[in-house]
Amino acid sequence: MTAIVNSARAELLRLRRWPAVWVTLGAWLFLACLFGYAFNYVAYTTGGSNFASEELGRQEIFAALLPEALPSVLVQGMPMFGGALMLVLGAISAGNGYAYGTWKTIYTQGPSRSAATAGSLLALTAFVLGVLLATLALFATITGLIALTEAESVVWPAFAELARSFGAGFLVLEMWMLAGYFLGTVARSPALSVGLGLVWTLVLEMLLRGVGGLLGPIETFTQVLPGTAAGSLVGAVIGGDAAALDTPGVLDVLSGPTAALSMAVYLVVLAIGTMLLIRRRDVA
Repeated sequence: MTAIVNSARAELLRLRRWPAVWVTLGAWLFLACLFGYAFNYVAYTTGGSNFASEELGRQEIFAALLPEALPSVLVQGMPMFGGALMLVLGAISAGNGYAYGTWKTIYTQGPSRSAATAGSLLALTAFVLGVLLATLALFATITGLIALTEAESVVWPAFAELARSFGAGFLVLEMWMLAGYFLGTVARSPALSVGLGLVWTLVLEMLLRGVGGLLGPIETFTQVLPGTAAGSLVGAVIGGDAAALDTPGVLDVLSGPTAALSMAVYLVVLAIGTMLLIRRRDVA
């Protein structure tokens, strides 16, 4: 356990001083604010239509900007942008260790492979939690300022709703981070693993879901894909929010409990698969 904690502390130090990590965090916060609040607020103030649905009235657009809608806004961008960026983070964290020979040095001179890898994954999990907390704090500030600017009473959502949204967001981001880490371990290359991951998340899954309605076996297969589980879990959290359900990546294919169970399985499989691969494969 001491070796895992020390490895996690070392990995956190590396992450804090790595510009790519801050670029990834900045990109996520920018995109989340842009699609979560900026476009909607411009549409409301200018009288234009909402970017996600032209049929929404101005009052419905405005309702999505208020603090009560915070649980939905917090997670609606995570299946697409958030998941892809966390996948990139996991892929470069694992892949760069092979590209620069870091893993070879650690595995031969440092703690055991299992301890070093577990510490790295623990540090990345802490970073995912940090991303969620930063997003929540930023969104709460933005939505509170909008309510005050428009002379609306600030009514925050129930703690249970916010906790459910936060937990769903953690599962989504954690799963994609582990997927990226697994790809980085398999490919031993940050560029290749990032490319494979983004093709899968942003292209292949969407194409499979697009043709799934024509071919029964493919439609069945798409129901067990990680993107389907992530999108369905967020869709279950959002519930009847029509604008949020039109957001790319948000689905209603699986029920909330089924989607959560699928993601839990993916978390376990990806973590165990990464550990087994590292323990049994030569790092030279």
